Amino acid sequence: MAPGPKSPDIFPEVGDDVNAVPSSPCMALTEEEQAELNSELAKVEDEIQTLSQVLAAKEKQVAEIKRKLGITPLNEFKQNLSKGWHEVTTSTAYKKTSETLSQVGQKATTAFSSVGSAIGRKLEDVRNTPTFKSFEEKVETIKTKMNRTPSTGDTEEVSESTPDGKPVVEQPEGMCPPDQKPH
Repeated sequence: MAPGPKSPDIFPEVGDDVNAVPSSPCMALTEEEQAELNSELAKVEDEIQTLSQVLAAKEKQVAEIKRKLGITPLNEFKQNLSKGWHEVTTSTAYKKTSETLSQVGQKATTAFSSVGSAIGRKLEDVRNTPTFKSFEEKVETIKTKMNRTPSTGDTEEVSESTPDGKPVVEQPEGMCPPDQKPH
């Protein structure tokens, strides 16, 4: 490549000396061009300032309108949260995950049901064994012997008196008998 004027770009062209210091773009501008660019820069900075002020005024206006409508930051947060949740629940990934979890849940329910049935059958098998029947009969015999009363032999009769012969009086709920103090 033939040597020529250096490009003011920050990326050197092929064949340019990479170690050379790029010349300042201001050196190639005339005073008139610099004055014109400075004027344009001032205009753009003024426009940015004006736009910032307009934006601030519009933000105040929005805040005032929201205040009049009763839209609080909390309501706005709730609305944004609700909208975000709606977007999540309508997403393809959420639907696929939900379907997968539903299928897993159904399979788990089926598995637990079959395990429960198996345990139930096993317990029924154990209950029908001669050893368990013999044990059950012995428990029933002991239960019967313990429920008999020597005087009547009637297991359904219940005494409505205290051991010292006084009748049992029920107190209204929350009330203590006069001889007892509440806890």
